[in-house]
Amino acid sequence: MAARNVLLLSNSTVHGSGYLEWASTYIKEFLKSKGVTKVLFVPFALRDMDAYADKAAKRFTSWGYECDSLHRAADPIAAVGAAEAIFVGGGNTFQLLAALYEHNLIEPIREKVLKEGAPYIGSSAGSNVATTTINTTNDMPIVFPPSFSALALVPFNINPHYIDADPAGTHMGETREERITQYHQVPDTPPVLGLREGSLLRVQGDTATLLGLHPARLFQRGKQPEEFPVGADFSFLLK
Repeated sequence: MAARNVLLLSNSTVHGSGYLEWASTYIKEFLKSKGVTKVLFVPFALRDMDAYADKAAKRFTSWGYECDSLHRAADPIAAVGAAEAIFVGGGNTFQLLAALYEHNLIEPIREKVLKEGAPYIGSSAGSNVATTTINTTNDMPIVFPPSFSALALVPFNINPHYIDADPAGTHMGETREERITQYHQVPDTPPVLGLREGSLLRVQGDTATLLGLHPARLFQRGKQPEEFPVGADFSFLLK
């Protein structure tokens, strides 16, 4: 099995910057280290895929990479098989996963990433589908995928855009932490890594490292949540 190369972003845009700008250094270093010249973009998380593909292509082209969109491929499975690297954009996680199932892309992407070592970049929903299930997404179920089981490129779940409760706030609904705790009331649920906006997880082989702007919060069933600083080693989650 080839080494796993995965970059999981909490989000694509942080306040005050443009699309993928905050993560540009990490993405470019990641792709350069693998000798990538062309990226296959997966735009299924949004309905206007043409506009989404053009937006992604504009950014990757500015970095010196070619960027093709999977929704324009005559044979999506063949396109995945020929891809140098895959970038799965954010949007609605349910819609994204439903489309991956509809086009029979779950196993081809898994094989491309886990067996051939092709670099995979996910942002928000694209990070959700890289994990075991999409059960810890923040999105509304606007469509119903055949299963909540996802690509399982890593053996845990992510909650992107993780946000802390405001101690001075008056909102009485569940906090993000409470919702994840409710998820862990279900037996045999995997750990959940809460990635705050502007944070990402780099996975290379059996090593996982937190990068970006903010610490992350880890939830494990039967344990108290834990804070981990930027630079933290999350390799234990891969075991």
